[in-house]
Amino acid sequence: MGTSNGVELADIFRQHGQHYRESHPMPLRHLRAMRAVEICRTAAMGGHKDKCDDCGHIAISYNSCRNRHCPKCQTLQKEKWIEARNQDLLPIQYFHVVFTIPSEFNPLVIMNQKVMYDLLFRSVAETLMDLSNDPKHLGARIGFISILHTWGQNLMDHPHIHCVVTGGGLSTDNDSWISCRKNFFIPVRVMSALFRGKFLDHLKNSFDDLIFPGGIGHLGRQQNFEIFRRRFEDAPVKC
Repeated sequence: MGTSNGVELADIFRQHGQHYRESHPMPLRHLRAMRAVEICRTAAMGGHKDKCDDCGHIAISYNSCRNRHCPKCQTLQKEKWIEARNQDLLPIQYFHVVFTIPSEFNPLVIMNQKVMYDLLFRSVAETLMDLSNDPKHLGARIGFISILHTWGQNLMDHPHIHCVVTGGGLSTDNDSWISCRKNFFIPVRVMSALFRGKFLDHLKNSFDDLIFPGGIGHLGRQQNFEIFRRRFEDAPVKC
């Protein structure tokens, strides 16, 4: 994660990380990831020396942290993943669909990441499959890849899911390919409405699996939780 002037994320962490940690409470896993990025490929990680047999030049190679959040360590893995996905592509059109939720849910998501992310993935998958299977829209079984992003371009909390969706799918009898109309998948308003309904319905059914610490403690009462949830039945939970 570098810029045109060669500044890396690790440089920013080393220069400003201590001050940020002292002024912003952070979960332990964030502290560990930050520390890993800071010391990646430095003497703190240890390493080895390579010596040229001809000229005697010695080069030191430090070990990498291998943390999945480290830009240096994950660049190669990212490129391999992209290349593998390119091998999966069919000679058809694809659509990029993004599902997101209102920022008011962020505190609930942060405190219940496993439950809420699972809920979000489930709502997205059911929305895409239900609408694509419907003969009014496509009448076919599509394929798609879903990728979770937990922050936005401003690096603030913003959980949303990116989907790469095939522009068509297999017929119900698996005997033929049904293509979407050119440059058109399913109406956005239709997807938004169904996604909103599924997300809020799954959220209601997940109440017993959630925790409500600190600033969201009042939502621990089911009556308050339901009032909060119902506020978004007509709100732009969108895609």
